[in-house]
Amino acid sequence: MERNPKPYLQDSFAIDNETVEDVKGQIGNAELVDHSRRLVKKLWNVAEGVWCFVGNGLSNQTFVEGPEGLIVIDTGECVEEMAEALVAIREETQSPIAAVIYTHFHYVAGTKAVFTSEERDDIPVWGHERIAMNRRSYGTELSAVASRGLIHQFGIALPHSGIDSVINVGLGLAYRNPEHAPFTPGFVEPNKTFTEPLSVQIAGLQVHMSPAPSDADDSITIWFPDLGVCVNNLIWPVLFNVFAIRGEEYRDPRILLSGIDYILSLSPEVVIGTHGPPIVGAELAKTEITRYRDRIQFLWDQTVRGINKGMGLEQLTQFVQLPRSEEESYLTRQFYGLAEHHVRQIHNGLRGWFDGNPAKLFPDNPSARSKKLVRGFGGAKKTQAIADEAFTKGDLRWAIELSSVLLEYYNSSEEESGAEMERASRLLANSLRKVAQTTTAANIRNWCLTHALELEGSLNLERHRRHRFSRSVVMSNPASSTVHALRVLLNPDLAKGFCQELRWEFENGESTGLLIRNQVAIPTDGKDAPLAIRLSIETWADLLSGTLTLSDSLLSKITTTNTSEEITKFLSHFDLPSITQ
Repeated sequence: MERNPKPYLQDSFAIDNETVEDVKGQIGNAELVDHSRRLVKKLWNVAEGVWCFVGNGLSNQTFVEGPEGLIVIDTGECVEEMAEALVAIREETQSPIAAVIYTHFHYVAGTKAVFTSEERDDIPVWGHERIAMNRRSYGTELSAVASRGLIHQFGIALPHSGIDSVINVGLGLAYRNPEHAPFTPGFVEPNKTFTEPLSVQIAGLQVHMSPAPSDADDSITIWFPDLGVCVNNLIWPVLFNVFAIRGEEYRDPRILLSGIDYILSLSPEVVIGTHGPPIVGAELAKTEITRYRDRIQFLWDQTVRGINKGMGLEQLTQFVQLPRSEEESYLTRQFYGLAEHHVRQIHNGLRGWFDGNPAKLFPDNPSARSKKLVRGFGGAKKTQAIADEAFTKGDLRWAIELSSVLLEYYNSSEEESGAEMERASRLLANSLRKVAQTTTAANIRNWCLTHALELEGSLNLERHRRHRFSRSVVMSNPASSTVHALRVLLNPDLAKGFCQELRWEFENGESTGLLIRNQVAIPTDGKDAPLAIRLSIETWADLLSGTLTLSDSLLSKITTTNTSEEITKFLSHFDLPSITQ
């Protein structure tokens, strides 16, 4: 197989990579540990009247002062985070806040702190039209997998100190700054939305805002032409994450490149990202952003080149190797995700999951496959011995694969295999921990350690494998969004042959419905539904979040002209214990 010539960057992990101990006892790749210094808390004064607060949380908060007040860009993950940012900026300026702008929907949960500090509720909030909808989807239909993905990727459940604790999360020191507990949500929906580029006057400054899809389809780039300042969600302090291990929709590199080229065309003096330290100086910005942009194009071009040569996924990940350069900066380093995973994601985004390998077209079910493989290796003991040898020799990929096969084999076996299963589980945990300690990628380190701790029994994430609705999400979104989200919880076996419609009437005037038909639940307005219930949004939030059961609610908090049995029967088709009890 043709392979790009050396020199190329080191493997995604290698047993001989330099590892060091960090300040809290963490063991990790020396370069990842060093990356933390770029993410420390600091209010950067990057130009006259322009500040960027780095290290306060996972994202930055940016402040731009105009003749008529202060513009706040992004408000972090909670009210407490934004409150600290406001304390920091008030040491620099007392200008009243004229507006809030969101770069995308991820870091918008501290806005109420702005409203509170200004004692106003009429502050303009600018953002892409899709921001509110994206927040609803993330907290409703995908809530279970989204929360599980965050826990794994950002190491949220890892210990606070010791060898397995978080070093950093690539884009910041931590997903949530522990100083900001209890992380009060304070999202305010944008009241100035757009989907096309626009130029407006805000706080006496000319402001250009352009859609620029990034890790979210509602991302924008903000340009202050009079100041030479560009604020964006495209230039990260790491190699851009085409693939997120927590699970996300496809991020097309071609669209990213278009957005980055736009930034380069502006010739900015200052570039402020959603994450990491700002880039100050037109020449430095041009050099760094150009190299960053070209690395992303390299990944896309070479992946397509390999696909056209007929390479499968495993071949592609070996073929596409990032070139090493003496001039390389942190902006193109794999401190967040890994190039080999980005290659897979590009293939999936362009061609789907099938790579042309006939063995992948009709794969056997995992339990049957594991039994056949173990038998082929000469039995479980022989397979374990081969896996142990792979670990000892530093062949972690093979050790992980074989120990995973053994665990599937023991899980599907009817024979008593406690000790053998524990040995395989321990090997898999040890292999994942070794990957975590040698990789440069924070996401991979956190994911591997979280899974290792689960295997060892010191971490239990079972509750995150069940659909969960946050009470605050239910309360802050239209009732129809959470009612309609129930469709992904319908149990088709229970719904076979059942056809009925239910209307929800809320005391705040909202009304919506669901129709169960042909083993799917179809969102409706509920207008002609023969079944109906009336309740408060507070009761609905308590039901979905599990603090209240349906049987208790029907006694006093829900009214209906139908029988309780009819309502109970309808809701019994959904996989949510609180509405079936």
